[in-house]
Amino acid sequence: MRTRMPPAGPPPVLTLAGSPRAIGRAHGAALAEAIRHFAAERVSLAGDPLWSGRTMSRAAVLAVAEACVPAHRAYAPDLFAELEGMAEATGLSVSELIVAGGFTDFTDTLFNLEAGDADRRPSALVGGQTSARSAEPPHTPPRAVTPRPIDDCTACLVPTGATDDGAALYAQTWDMHATAAEHVVLLELVPDDGHRALVFTSAGCLGMIGLNAAGVVVGINNLAGADGRIGVTWPFVVRRALQESSASAALRCITEAPLAGAHNYLVLDAAGDGYNVEAFPTACHVTPLTSSPLVHTNHCLAPSTRSVMQIRPSDLQAASEARLSRADELLAARPVTVASLIALTRDPDAICVRPKPPKDVATCGAVIARPATGEMWAIRGLPSEGEYGRYVVSSR
Repeated sequence: MRTRMPPAGPPPVLTLAGSPRAIGRAHGAALAEAIRHFAAERVSLAGDPLWSGRTMSRAAVLAVAEACVPAHRAYAPDLFAELEGMAEATGLSVSELIVAGGFTDFTDTLFNLEAGDADRRPSALVGGQTSARSAEPPHTPPRAVTPRPIDDCTACLVPTGATDDGAALYAQTWDMHATAAEHVVLLELVPDDGHRALVFTSAGCLGMIGLNAAGVVVGINNLAGADGRIGVTWPFVVRRALQESSASAALRCITEAPLAGAHNYLVLDAAGDGYNVEAFPTACHVTPLTSSPLVHTNHCLAPSTRSVMQIRPSDLQAASEARLSRADELLAARPVTVASLIALTRDPDAICVRPKPPKDVATCGAVIARPATGEMWAIRGLPSEGEYGRYVVSSR
């Protein structure tokens, strides 16, 4: 029986204002049932060898999450206060929320648990196109193929010279189990201090894809790291980067983070400065945006990061390569426009994924952003079956 998805269309908007703790409380209160459901499901899945490579009890999973708490608090105290507010409103622990929001990074930590070193905090040294977190080899080589069933996001950065109006663009699909689509929400953040932002996310996750009032966009693709450790999960990194006023400053938030697991990050600002970042706990590769669009899916393109990537199942690798190739093909047409990027997210050949049993992975939403004008277009559900909503983030 095929998993049903909600009707595709603009995601619901949740406006959150005030102090970090107040924002977290409001988020938690508005979506408490969904957040509690997500947390219970993901804590359970984290102890499943399908995801983490090992069988673990709920207590053991949460003990590892608790060990990650100090890293989150130190990296972004204000975002940690937001998470505490959400915990108060939902009755969940901060540890449960770390697993729920940063699940794919957290499972990298569990994957490498036996060899993980909680005390390592290598710094990132960005030089040209490469940032090396550590000159040492990864903690342990990949044990085996990890048959993760969810691995399908496609994202791209489009430079100023390739667009119709000279404004750089960002586009991304977000793929997850089809049941996640109903929990997609667009947060309108109005903090007492700092930039306002529009953040595309799911219930209980601090942020997946966002655009702030300074014209900085941050997005992600999942990667599977063999070098996971006790550290900070990716939603904290996305939201911390969205506090900055330029892509270069946002980049530092990523390359200097003590990461728990692997993700690919994409950043772009209103001036058209952009970067693609394959970021692992012990390795990092930065590719600046130049004259051609940058596309990334779910496999590493740099040798330095491939060396710490988990061995990928052949079907997932083939699907990731097909999406990369198809997006490159579609972006070869000039000029690239918002309309053509929306069409890219609807592509039936490789990019817009429909749920099929038994995995039921689907494109659960997508985002287009033009940071120079503060505009975001977002959809919940299959992009091919609905219309995007248009949103504008302002500084007041």
